[in-house]
Amino acid sequence: MKMDSVTLAGTAILSALVVVFDYALKFSGLKIPFPWLPFLKFDLTGIPIMLSLLLYGLPSGIITSVTAFIAIFARSSNIVGSSMKFVAELSTALGAAVGLRLSRSRFRMKFLFFGVALRCVVMAVVCSIVLPLAYLIPSIIVIGWMPLLIVFNAVQGGISIVGGLLLYELLLRRFPQIRSL
Repeated sequence: MKMDSVTLAGTAILSALVVVFDYALKFSGLKIPFPWLPFLKFDLTGIPIMLSLLLYGLPSGIITSVTAFIAIFARSSNIVGSSMKFVAELSTALGAAVGLRLSRSRFRMKFLFFGVALRCVVMAVVCSIVLPLAYLIPSIIVIGWMPLLIVFNAVQGGISIVGGLLLYELLLRRFPQIRSL
């Protein structure tokens, strides 16, 4: 994977922004708990990941997702939680990338749909495996939580994708030359 200097610098800046968002939201207490499963929290770390995908492509989105994993693991020492966040954000980026490939325009609903759908499917499978094994939550409870887990992941994926897309559109208005990157 060869990156030019603009892509490398942009990816590094957006990766740093992922770290800043994660640490700032965690230590300020501004992460918003999901009302029905309060151990799940909404955050903004997916927005720079989506912005890196839109600006520089899938390799940049993958690198910023890996950075999120490293930052969360360094902060919490929780390999399971940081891995699940990594899988969630990476699956959102992969689904959004598929939506971008299938769309003639970056702004079609396929971008949002594929990102959210892949995240929901992947996280349903991951939660059904990881929660009973790592947290000893009975499988029947996890199955009962599944609709709530899917709703949470759909909302969080939507926040990431729509937030990244809005920032991308704002950047395009201010710097139209970005489109040629």
